[in-house]
Amino acid sequence: MPEKAPASLHSPSSGAGSAEPGTPTALQVLRRLDCGTRGLTEAEAEARLTRYGPNTVPAHRGPSWPRLFARGLRDPFTAVLLCVGLVSAVVASWGTACVVLVLVGVSGALRAHGECRTDRSLAALRALVVSTATVLRRADEESAPVEREIPVDELVPGDVIRLGPGDPVPADVHLLRSHGLHVHQAELTGESAPVPKDATDFAHPLGGGAPGRPQPSLLGAGPFGRPQLCFQGSGVASGSGTAVVVETGERTRFAAARALAAARRRPSAFDTCVNGVSWALVRFMLLVPPLVLLADAALRGPGGPATLPFAVAVAVAVVPEMLPVVVTTCLARGASVLARTRGVLVRRLPALHDLGAVDVLCLDKTGTLTQDRPTVDRALDAEGRPDPEVLHWAAVNAWWTLQLADLPAPDALDEAVLDAAYEGGTVHERDPAAYEGGTVYEGVAAQPFDPVRRLAVAVVRTPGRIGTHTVVVKGAVETVLERCATSGPERERLLALGARQAERGLRVLAVATAERPARLSGASAPRQARGLTFRGFVTLRDAVAPTAAGALAALADRGVAVKILTGDHPGTAVRACRDLGIPVDADRVLTADQVDGLGDRELAETAGRTTVFARCAPEHKARIAAALRDGGHTVGFLGDGVNDLPALRAADVGISPRDAVPVVRETADVVLADRDLGLLGHAVDAGRRSSGNVTTYLRVSLSANLGNAVAVLVVGLLTSFPPMLPALVLVQNLCFDAAQISFAGDRPHPAVLRRPTALDTRALLRFVTGFGALNAAADLATLAVLALAPHGPGGAAAFHSGWFTENLLTQALVMVLLRTGHRAARGRTPGPVGWAAAALAATGVVLPLSPLGPPLGLSALPVHCYLLLGAVLAGYAAVLTVLRGRGTAGPPHDRAGGGSRVRAQAGEAQETPAGKPV
Repeated sequence: MPEKAPASLHSPSSGAGSAEPGTPTALQVLRRLDCGTRGLTEAEAEARLTRYGPNTVPAHRGPSWPRLFARGLRDPFTAVLLCVGLVSAVVASWGTACVVLVLVGVSGALRAHGECRTDRSLAALRALVVSTATVLRRADEESAPVEREIPVDELVPGDVIRLGPGDPVPADVHLLRSHGLHVHQAELTGESAPVPKDATDFAHPLGGGAPGRPQPSLLGAGPFGRPQLCFQGSGVASGSGTAVVVETGERTRFAAARALAAARRRPSAFDTCVNGVSWALVRFMLLVPPLVLLADAALRGPGGPATLPFAVAVAVAVVPEMLPVVVTTCLARGASVLARTRGVLVRRLPALHDLGAVDVLCLDKTGTLTQDRPTVDRALDAEGRPDPEVLHWAAVNAWWTLQLADLPAPDALDEAVLDAAYEGGTVHERDPAAYEGGTVYEGVAAQPFDPVRRLAVAVVRTPGRIGTHTVVVKGAVETVLERCATSGPERERLLALGARQAERGLRVLAVATAERPARLSGASAPRQARGLTFRGFVTLRDAVAPTAAGALAALADRGVAVKILTGDHPGTAVRACRDLGIPVDADRVLTADQVDGLGDRELAETAGRTTVFARCAPEHKARIAAALRDGGHTVGFLGDGVNDLPALRAADVGISPRDAVPVVRETADVVLADRDLGLLGHAVDAGRRSSGNVTTYLRVSLSANLGNAVAVLVVGLLTSFPPMLPALVLVQNLCFDAAQISFAGDRPHPAVLRRPTALDTRALLRFVTGFGALNAAADLATLAVLALAPHGPGGAAAFHSGWFTENLLTQALVMVLLRTGHRAARGRTPGPVGWAAAALAATGVVLPLSPLGPPLGLSALPVHCYLLLGAVLAGYAAVLTVLRGRGTAGPPHDRAGGGSRVRAQAGEAQETPAGKPV
């Protein structure tokens, strides 16, 4: 029977895991842990260490190179190619089998090398872990507690520890005492500003948040927003505290996040597309041999030349041998260029394709759309009219609070007030002691904002009145009004005025002053801040990131819709959206409570037309991302804190900035160099280029292979000799495969960048079937010319030479004509694909004439045969050009790559795989 675990910060009974004010008091925690404020005895600590284990988090170790290589072999494309190699070996086609195995090895090595190199880059970014902690321990029950340094891994639940400036928090703890404690929680939440923590057990309606801003725990921040709780992975910015350890080791929030990062995720958009194409090829290979045998038996009776090896050869001829190599090379090259030019690391190569397919991007506004710092919107008097005097008094309070109080870092609100006052000319060089009108203020005392009082107080000498001080108060509206000498109706009016400003998505500070005799103020003045005169309001909004608006507009032009998933108030999020030019209607805003009231199917329908999701907890973000995927979208999620991990795992592509917490970087598929959304736009472009090249390669190779296979099948059933020798088949395939590598360096049609480019299996198969039939018709026409032309070539060697030349020339035409849309072909210099196609065509013409021709069974053709082949190729090119002009073979994004899972927002046209509006 396992022993009872200690009180958990994560259990519902503790209340820490929910937004409800149910966090147990310090006394309740001590009782559940069966300990006291004097600390554990050595014997108790030793017993608990045996009981709960060491306080260590399993280190993250990326997969080794061999494991990455083996994982690449499980790729569906590679698995299909392995089947081709195995079948080739069974029918004694050793040359094909060897080539296939070499290509499989090259593909796996390329993918393993790229992902292993990215893991090494991320390893250099990981933070160091604290090694010791200050703990209170007693030798026995009668001894006094003694502070001592012990290794962190020896901490146990019930230990009482000391926290000071610069100390990392070594475990999940509940504060017992605190003094001016501020904690960095960026490792957990991604927020850069220190968070105030307080051991006081209280339940204020607005909790312990910043003035004018609701308590984060009530907005979905969960236990991270509770002022009494600190967590492993955070660090003390300033102040001091005493806390009791509640959770250690694998039971901490930080360890749980790492375990979540290792959980299996659902298949991404790339996985779904690849599986669809691979299974289509597998079904074709399984279906063709029986059909070939039946056709041969019907034409010639049992035992004809169309034996099982021939049937198998026709089946595997459709599968392009370079499939995994070209796909991996396209993705690896795109990832390499992106890392070299933009500093964006792609940790999982298929994620680059998914980036190109993303049509919905989910992100929090803080730190990405906004700069994680406020800026002053307006200063209003008690009637709601602009009044610079209110901003001046707020600046006096902010300046002397920063000067006289012991703060870990300048308060963001105070900095914003001083910046606005300086720009507005109400202060000189950000120093309210030199007011522009000549009035000089000298600070006497100050008390900074804390989450319990929810106001800041500064005392200055009143200019021109010796023996008189002015008390300046700034803080939450309701708290400041409680200290003002206002009547009940007037107070209600002012509260309503402040609420109206808050509904506009603004943070609201109230400002009040009072004059006091110097003998009554001084150091006790902050406690004498009563009977104040209300001055007015200062409203603040989040400072918009300078590049965010342009980046969002660029993403919108590329067909990517942005969804804001935030823990903030709906009004705050809507305000930020409007500042950035994102249109948000009332019916496009959902709160976490509304999300909870929707079923999965209803949420999938509603999420597509919703822009802002407010007051979201981590589980809400993950559910919304999953619902968007269920609705047919390809979803990217940008997150930087541990609370974003569930959503990162639920999305098709998890994205994080480089300064995100280590466990998030290790989980993300793509790591940005910084928080600039413009980098994400470049990453999307790189993904679409790579996806476009992959799609073009699949269209070209599959249609050409299918046409050749059909032609070989028809000729093999109708003639008494093989249409092409095995050696020629191998040489032809090697030439075509070598040329196809050029797709990795191609620059696709600019239209590819305009819309998401997910690979649509059905559209691809329709395209391959149609153009495969056209290729087969060209091959059969060539055979007819070679067989029936007057004075045509005699003998099988000339027949093989003609077909060999025609095949390479046809494939060169296909590479050029199916690679881009008709507009792109005009006025462009030949790229890698153009030069490769030219080399392929030259090989088809020159090889039969060279000294290497006879050993391969090739011979020169008469001149009139070359003219007839030219006529066949001209007719083929003309038909292909006509079909392309009608839009049947447009750019990759319009056809095989055009089936992106884009679903129109309300009022927008939905697109079909053909790229035409419904």
